[in-house]
Amino acid sequence: MSTAGRKGGGGSAAQGSGSAGDPAAGEPRARGRGTGGAPDAQTTAPGTKEEVGLDAAAPGAVDTAQHRATPITRRRLLGTAGAAGAAGLVAGGTAGAAGAVAARSVPVALGTVGSAHIPFEGVHQAGIVQPAQALGHLAAFDLLPDAGRRGAAALMRRWSSAVRTMTRQDRPAAPAAYDDQIAYDAGPASLTVTFGFGRGFFARTGLGPELPEALAPLPHFPGDRLDAARSDGDVWVQIGADDALVAFHALRVLQKAARDWATVRWQMNGFTRSPGATAHPVTGRNLMGQIDGTNNPRPSDADFAARVFVPPNGSPAWMANGSYAVVRRIRMLLDDWDHLPVARQEKVIGRRKSDGAPLSGGTGTTPVDLARFGPDGTLAIPGDAHIRVAAPASNGGAAMLRRSFSFHDGIGADGTPDAGLLFVAWQADPMRGFVPVQRKLDSADGLSRFLRHEASGLFAVPGGAGPGEYVGQRLLEG
Repeated sequence: MSTAGRKGGGGSAAQGSGSAGDPAAGEPRARGRGTGGAPDAQTTAPGTKEEVGLDAAAPGAVDTAQHRATPITRRRLLGTAGAAGAAGLVAGGTAGAAGAVAARSVPVALGTVGSAHIPFEGVHQAGIVQPAQALGHLAAFDLLPDAGRRGAAALMRRWSSAVRTMTRQDRPAAPAAYDDQIAYDAGPASLTVTFGFGRGFFARTGLGPELPEALAPLPHFPGDRLDAARSDGDVWVQIGADDALVAFHALRVLQKAARDWATVRWQMNGFTRSPGATAHPVTGRNLMGQIDGTNNPRPSDADFAARVFVPPNGSPAWMANGSYAVVRRIRMLLDDWDHLPVARQEKVIGRRKSDGAPLSGGTGTTPVDLARFGPDGTLAIPGDAHIRVAAPASNGGAAMLRRSFSFHDGIGADGTPDAGLLFVAWQADPMRGFVPVQRKLDSADGLSRFLRHEASGLFAVPGGAGPGEYVGQRLLEG
């Protein structure tokens, strides 16, 4: 998927008690330890880093960057990384827009990966349009029975304050009460933390009238094999960073900061390609070996903001500039998949495995031609091929932005890999985005025979916070 950075603008919430200088809010005690960070100029070219995802294609194909790196020497290999390695910095944007994408063809020094900085504050929360980082943690928390609305506000205030500090470019220590010094000598490493609210959050806080219509329960899909203990939750957290210790440190800080008001319901770990793993930016592959994400919506699309974000005048008002995240743990039946000949795998997906080109012809960036026939008179892209069934043309135009992580949790009792995709899909309305696409995939996608949906959740993700504000403030103090 092609993503863009955005430079944090002020949030729309009215400034309340969540002041950045409020010690009770968990404001960090500054213990500056400058990292010599590079200037905030890291950007990613359109199509240069596309996240792993299994559903929903957007109209047209993403133009994967064709930048060519200079020949790789040992010194260059040790000292540089592809531009896709460092997460894009936020470029200017307006409410409801993802911002422009600036091209960068020169490899970035590996030494700058740690200092890459994505601001916490902005019109939208960070971690939606930026490229997925190398490491990810997803977690859901349930509010304690006596937390109520006041406890939820205190939690979000404390969390926002801690994340604002951990994502600063100079990265001072986290709040003293929660800092374990795991990442004491590290820079921000493109750290983002994104927060969302599940349906249970509104009942526990007495905010039932503010429950969005779009947060309706997801329907049951016949192919689901969901574990309730690893699904849903009152508050959802997505953490991403290009350094494993920075990502783990953020998770631990949030977990310890929540102890007065919430407990962990479930937590999952994921990964994508590491910075510098390729000589130049390329579309990522999933654990099935397929180039994945080519047809993701991109910020340069005219309808990108309308597909992904709630408009500034949307309903409910507190969700202005926010989005909805569908989270699914999708296990890949890799042993079964690997037994298929490559030619058969390509027909299941509808693309060549080597370069991601559609079976209708062309290259990895060629638009899919669903009407094309082969020399034998059959459809070039089979009727049950994943890219045909998931295409907007097959789903009334429905599409979503996929920003997912792979996972591998060891070998199961049956001797097969417990591995697959931590699927995260962003859309302005999941009832018009994820639901119709998944219904079609569940019933007609040839790939579904090799997948098992094991956990699921849907979360309302408010717009970003401005200076001194906390995420969800418009809801909790409105």
